[in-house]
Amino acid sequence: MEFVMARFILVGLVEPQSEEQQKDFDEWYLGNHIEDTALCPNFLSGSVYKLTGKHVGIPSPSEYICIYEVDAESSEEAERVLNEYQRDPDAWPGREPGNGSLKVLGSGWYEFERAYHTRG
Repeated sequence: MEFVMARFILVGLVEPQSEEQQKDFDEWYLGNHIEDTALCPNFLSGSVYKLTGKHVGIPSPSEYICIYEVDAESSEEAERVLNEYQRDPDAWPGREPGNGSLKVLGSGWYEFERAYHTRG
């Protein structure tokens, strides 16, 4: 298997709509939507991190951050492919419809600049 370096990442700053919707958020967003989106053509992976603490006292804009690694010629191409994939109800047989539990606080495409791998 050949290693492919992601040229772009898609970042989502998200959280449940309310505390009462945490379970629905966990089931749909964490349990289905991330995997579904990661299966999109050109997407290499999808990861979610939950906030566990502030850094130097600065408020964080969201409780969760989602990062998708994407290999595409441009962010416009990646966005087009993602939109086509998400509009196709047959793209992934395991897809479950959204349940209204997701609040998106921000998102955007970022192009790779440089990396420093210091271990292994």
